[in-house]
Amino acid sequence: MASALSALLLSPALSGCILGTEKPELNLDMPAAYREGGRSAPDASLPALDWWRGFQSRELTSLMEASQVYNLDIAVAIAQIVQADAQVGVSGAPLLPSITGNGTAEREHVSTASAGGAGGPTTFSQYSLGLTASYMVDFWGKNRATLYAAEESATAARYNREVVALTTIVTVANTYFQVLAAQDELRVARRNLAAAERILVLIKQQFNGGTASQLDLSQQEALVSTERAAIPPLEITLRQNIAALALLVARAPANFTVHGGTMTQIVIPRVTPGMPSELLNQRPDIRQAEAQLASSNFSVESARAAFFPQIQLTATTGVQSAALASLFGPGAWFYTLAAGLTQPIFDGFLLESQLKQAKGLQLQYLQAYRKAVLSAFADVEKALVALSQSTLQERLQAQAVTDSRKAFEVSETQLRAGTVNLITVLQTQQTLLTNENTLAQVRLTKLLAASSLFQALGGGWNPNGQLSSLEPSSPPSPQP
Repeated sequence: MASALSALLLSPALSGCILGTEKPELNLDMPAAYREGGRSAPDASLPALDWWRGFQSRELTSLMEASQVYNLDIAVAIAQIVQADAQVGVSGAPLLPSITGNGTAEREHVSTASAGGAGGPTTFSQYSLGLTASYMVDFWGKNRATLYAAEESATAARYNREVVALTTIVTVANTYFQVLAAQDELRVARRNLAAAERILVLIKQQFNGGTASQLDLSQQEALVSTERAAIPPLEITLRQNIAALALLVARAPANFTVHGGTMTQIVIPRVTPGMPSELLNQRPDIRQAEAQLASSNFSVESARAAFFPQIQLTATTGVQSAALASLFGPGAWFYTLAAGLTQPIFDGFLLESQLKQAKGLQLQYLQAYRKAVLSAFADVEKALVALSQSTLQERLQAQAVTDSRKAFEVSETQLRAGTVNLITVLQTQQTLLTNENTLAQVRLTKLLAASSLFQALGGGWNPNGQLSSLEPSSPPSPQP
């Protein structure tokens, strides 16, 4: 019996001895450098873990840090990690022997009729205590491959948490920039409204003096109404984005405020992309796709091993007696040993279909991994183009605003002096309005491009550190 139990305990060490290592070819198109990245040093100014501090906005930094602690999407991702870790335990259980304890106490009364009418009724008892151990010898590596697949899935769940966290903080930054843009555009709209109202007062004076027509007066009144009507949509954008920020930090919008400011106070941190090959390690979504592909590889191995014979070892030992007092006495001990082998012969093509399904999933994750890598390269290229061109456009547009403002101021002065017609004033005023609104949009595009570049480079997480904490925090209490 001892040798049988030893065989059960040693059998895990003999399992999985021919686990395969077949992996699909990746065939990645790896560029040597970014087209828009210039010739910067490979390690020059890669994103810091706290890259958002480079914008030099205390409120934005506070929102970023709060989102990482309280965001509910991150909390959901952490809960998924707990599930994935538990699945690792479930998948690893078949690799260990299963031991079950049992005990029974029976008392049976046999009637006279059952005893054939001879000797009268009979009553007897039966007591037993025992242990049953069983183990499926994983000689072909089926169960071990399933365990490895679950472990890779748990790793993918951790990378998913990092993907969610990175997406969340970038969304916070983008939403905050939308708030600043709306505030800037509101200031522009109110300033233009005030200028239009000044011109309207002047035209009314000229109309009363007989030097301006009713058409001139009506045109300027229409412009004032247009400027006034442009303010409510901007208020909608501002307030809706503040509500969106409240959700990102798990706060009720009624208990949440954003002070904001202006986009001109935001500094764009310096960052260079480095080498494209570094993205394979820097981006958590690529690491997640890689873990999913590895998990599917092991799932294929598990499905393939299911075609081979399965060896089941079972051992039972214990004590059994008709009298409770002699249950542990001499002669009460018993044991049984059994070994079984099962070989699938015909199962309606079940195993073959399961293998095809596993291979199909492997192909799916292979293509997803390739797409993740190429998408990462494209994300960096697009962000670099947007950042460089919007920076150039901002400089040119700022000059256009300066020139159009000067032209409007001159035309307003000349209108007061009566040396210019109203049409010229209206044209310069409309040009200034258009250029100022365009400048605000260009500045927003520049800020969004900067945050997109940090996201494309995988900024905000440590590829070589511990992946994630499993302790989500409670939402902050409302501020009075």
